Amino acid sequence: MTTIVRAESVRKTYRGKIDVPVLKGVDLTVEAGEMVAIMGPSGCGKTTLLNCLSGLDEFDEGDVLIEGVSLKDMSDRERTDHRARRMGFVFQFYNLIPVLSAAENVELPLLVSGVGSREARRRAREALDMVGLGERGEHQPEELSGGERQRVTIARSLVNDPALVWADEPTGDLDSERAMEVVDLMRSLNEEKGLTFVVITHDIAVGAATDRIVRMLDGCVVDEELLEGHGVRANHAA
Repeated sequence: MTTIVRAESVRKTYRGKIDVPVLKGVDLTVEAGEMVAIMGPSGCGKTTLLNCLSGLDEFDEGDVLIEGVSLKDMSDRERTDHRARRMGFVFQFYNLIPVLSAAENVELPLLVSGVGSREARRRAREALDMVGLGERGEHQPEELSGGERQRVTIARSLVNDPALVWADEPTGDLDSERAMEVVDLMRSLNEEKGLTFVVITHDIAVGAATDRIVRMLDGCVVDEELLEGHGVRANHAA
């Protein structure tokens, strides 16, 4: 198997009147094609870890390698370019622009990175088809259900053909039925397309749908649970 994410002794402290250590020497490995859940109580460092692993935030010590490339050695611009080319993001609150249609929201990252409008729209429609919203591309976010909005967000995360997708509480704003629809979608994209997902969640049902649960407490990884019958690790073991 190919390692796509490797965190080595990552430390992060928020500086202020009182310094607050948030990550205390985290080691973590994610294999290409794996779906991993990072779980733990509020304030344990889950989102900070995701931000450091993805290059959205800097860390104080250690290193993070994405596809073998060190984030520590990249400039801010290089990290931004790397995210745009190789990563997708799904957040709890959608971050959709309300005056744009679903297709326009999905194509926006491509337009920003210099892809021509015709090609961007074609790829946006392909991504919407992939998440089952091919017929909803001209609808604005307010015309979509919560589950459909999150599907648009997932389509946007896929439009640049990323190596991996980071998802921070992707079901946190949804009822249980819509939440499982989104989880099932991510699971099918993982299994059918080989997409790597790293999912921050407090929902045990979301964690149970992944290949592996990584548990955090007080800024440290304290436990990992490999779930049988799922994804790349189960297939490799077979």
